[in-house]
Amino acid sequence: MTGPAEDGRSYALLADGTTLTVRPSGPGDYEAVRRLHEAMSPENLYFRFFSASRVSAEREARRVCLEGRPGMVALVGMLGDELAGVASYERVSNGTAEVALAVADGMHRRGVATLLLEHLVSLARAHGVTAFAAEVLADNYAVLNVLTDSGLAIRRRSGNGVVELSMPVPRVAALGEASVYLDAVAGRDRHADVASLEPLLNPRSVAVVGAGRHPGSIGRTILLNLRDAGFAGTLYAVSPGGGDVAGVPCLPSVAELPEASDLAVVTVPAARVVEVAQQCGNRGVKSLAVITAGLTMAQESGLMEAARRGGMRLAGPASYGIAVPGIGLAATPAVRHPPRGRTGLVVQSGGVGAALLEQFSRIGMGISSFAAVGDKLDVSSTDLLLWWEADETTDLALLHLESFGNPRRFARTARRVSAKFPVLTVHAGRSAPGQRAAASHTAAAAAPLIARQALFEQAGIIATDSFGELLDLAVLLTSQPLPAGNTVAIVSNGGGAGVLAADACAEAGLVVASTGPQARSRLRDVLPAEASLAGPLDTTAAVSPEAFGEALRLTAADDGVAALIAVIVRSASADLLPVLTATRLPVPVTVVVLDQPEAVRLLPGQGPAVPAYAFPEAAARALARAARYGSWRSRPAGAVPEFADVRTTDARSIVDSFLARMPGGGWLSAEEADGLLRCYGLPMVSFRRAADADAAVEVAANLGGHVVIKAEVPGLLHKTAAGAVELDLHGDDEVRAAMHRLHSSLGGRMSGVLVEPMIAGGIETIVGVVQEPVFGPVVVFGLGGIATDMLADHAARLAPLTDADADDLIRSIRAARALLEHEVGVAALRDVLLRVSRLADDLPQVAELDLNPVIVRPDGAVAVDARIRVTSHHLADPFLRQLPR
Repeated sequence: MTGPAEDGRSYALLADGTTLTVRPSGPGDYEAVRRLHEAMSPENLYFRFFSASRVSAEREARRVCLEGRPGMVALVGMLGDELAGVASYERVSNGTAEVALAVADGMHRRGVATLLLEHLVSLARAHGVTAFAAEVLADNYAVLNVLTDSGLAIRRRSGNGVVELSMPVPRVAALGEASVYLDAVAGRDRHADVASLEPLLNPRSVAVVGAGRHPGSIGRTILLNLRDAGFAGTLYAVSPGGGDVAGVPCLPSVAELPEASDLAVVTVPAARVVEVAQQCGNRGVKSLAVITAGLTMAQESGLMEAARRGGMRLAGPASYGIAVPGIGLAATPAVRHPPRGRTGLVVQSGGVGAALLEQFSRIGMGISSFAAVGDKLDVSSTDLLLWWEADETTDLALLHLESFGNPRRFARTARRVSAKFPVLTVHAGRSAPGQRAAASHTAAAAAPLIARQALFEQAGIIATDSFGELLDLAVLLTSQPLPAGNTVAIVSNGGGAGVLAADACAEAGLVVASTGPQARSRLRDVLPAEASLAGPLDTTAAVSPEAFGEALRLTAADDGVAALIAVIVRSASADLLPVLTATRLPVPVTVVVLDQPEAVRLLPGQGPAVPAYAFPEAAARALARAARYGSWRSRPAGAVPEFADVRTTDARSIVDSFLARMPGGGWLSAEEADGLLRCYGLPMVSFRRAADADAAVEVAANLGGHVVIKAEVPGLLHKTAAGAVELDLHGDDEVRAAMHRLHSSLGGRMSGVLVEPMIAGGIETIVGVVQEPVFGPVVVFGLGGIATDMLADHAARLAPLTDADADDLIRSIRAARALLEHEVGVAALRDVLLRVSRLADDLPQVAELDLNPVIVRPDGAVAVDARIRVTSHHLADPFLRQLPR
């Protein structure tokens, strides 16, 4: 769980990876705050108060802890029981607050002030503060550097040795000044997170707590794996009785460890986990991997509290362990561990982790590090991505996820990492039974498939549909470069096998290459006369190994070929497999060996190993996914656009006024929805209200005579399905007849009607937003009108959208080809998507938004119906640096 606790307490990482407790100040902090200021050097005291008088310390402690002034927020940062820093802001005008920071003299250069400032920014944004102000002495370089390096936009005015600073509080949306700030926060997040993971993933000492003396116990198995793997650091066992366990020094309790271990692997029964975690914290242990499963919610809360108070990062509970072959760390119960390599693995499920370790070992693929995060109370896949991004070893990441903690942090991290190297995952929990099992297994809500798919596609994550496909793709990407396109040449020594491969490629979205005239001419001189050269290339079974190798070289070098699939039917007359491993080709290559018993394996050779698949479908799907990823990585990243005409203040006023009238939230009126959308420059059809037939006739005439009439019925959301919409009306008679039909069918429920101009022609689409509780705002797009539910041609992306995201969203629906024929309309539709995304990011109170339909025509796009539901619920700041609690 992220976000502050009920008492406002949260935990976050300092630059050196240690854990700072951040909470609101209170009367009980008065003495500590006073002592912090009194202990300042004369120079620091002067910089803080423009005076060296010690009276200032008492006055500040009273202000921060006792007075409780309106518009003031004060935070303290605690390292254990020691006060490290104090930060506050106090409103001095309607939208501006004066900010103050103080750090204990012994705590400088650890990021205390910066972290407290970030928490003040988050609170200020939530409370409507639009700018911070500060007065700083010109030679107070420490504070000036903190504010400058924070990423906040700073406006300065100097005079008389004092610098007056004004700093706009950035919005959440990742654009303009906000983008600079979020990038700076993300940079500090990376640095601190990696530092905090050092004891877990690169430990110098490990203690196995609950090592056990009985053969076959989990603790003893892990201890023996560590011993036999040749762990490079110091290894201890902790078990009652002391002495030694399997030749490893054993202590009777954690308290008696001769040193504070970097990592404690905890395998004790569930009832003892919290006690052991507390002992580890007291001894100064720096990280925990809790293998024990089956903890109650109360025990999990106790474990997290112990980890936070002890400043320990936590993998688990229900972790399968940690493995880093490069340092001989094999802290898992696996039967065998893969060699050292360049693939990082992170899983939640221990069973999946065991299977991956075994499969990687069987195939001979190496790993850089492996972490099973289990119930994911603390360390998550995001942490591992940050670690691999920084370790200069990992060039492929493989994730098995069943739930998400902070999806927006994960998406931001994954998008950055995916631009550097491939990130793979599997769609776990796609089905209803799968979602139920995932929720039960991880004690967390399964992510809706459409939102999860949106996250993966935006972040460039390659998601497979099955565990087998995940492994197939990993084998390809660990051994071959990325294809430079989606055109694949097929070379087979059996015609029927080549046809199977061609069908598999077409179904996977690949283009099968036709052999070019120059290559075809040279192939005639090499291959048997019966060979089929058009493509797929059939060399016939009579081909010699030398000729087959030359055919591979010629085909791979043909113009436009981005990858090659060799399909081999083995025979006693000639062994073609050695040719694959001995022939260097200019494009990625895979081989299909139809009679091999393994689904996938690696063929080692003089050059890169070659992935060999038992089925052409597996090779084609792997190449197709690699090609799509290569295309994603090569395209411009896109940017979240600025909109100078957006009136955010007016929009917030509409929402605030509604919630003041309806504190529980609800659906905005047509006028309120229209006003809110126009604040964001969205193209809305005009409308007028009419109470009866005479008024409707008059309004229709004023709107040009060709109109639509929509009945206003309290609580009725789907008007078309209820017969509450009358379309394509011309003239007074048709308007009166329509009003009569509406009155007859809806009776006294109808409070009036809305009359709008009829928008004829074009393609009806839907643009919507839903505030998803796990992912935040999700922008949905698809075919609209009355067909929207029946055709289900929808796609989604997470807000905020970049211009590239908006283009992807339009192209991702099945009806994209018809839309793209309207160039002007598509540009207008892209603008609608980006403006709706901005609205969703600015206004988290918007729980649902439907523009249905948005009619796309050659001359533009216009929304002809809108529904907006708002709520008073505020989502946690997704970019605030804080640990789960």
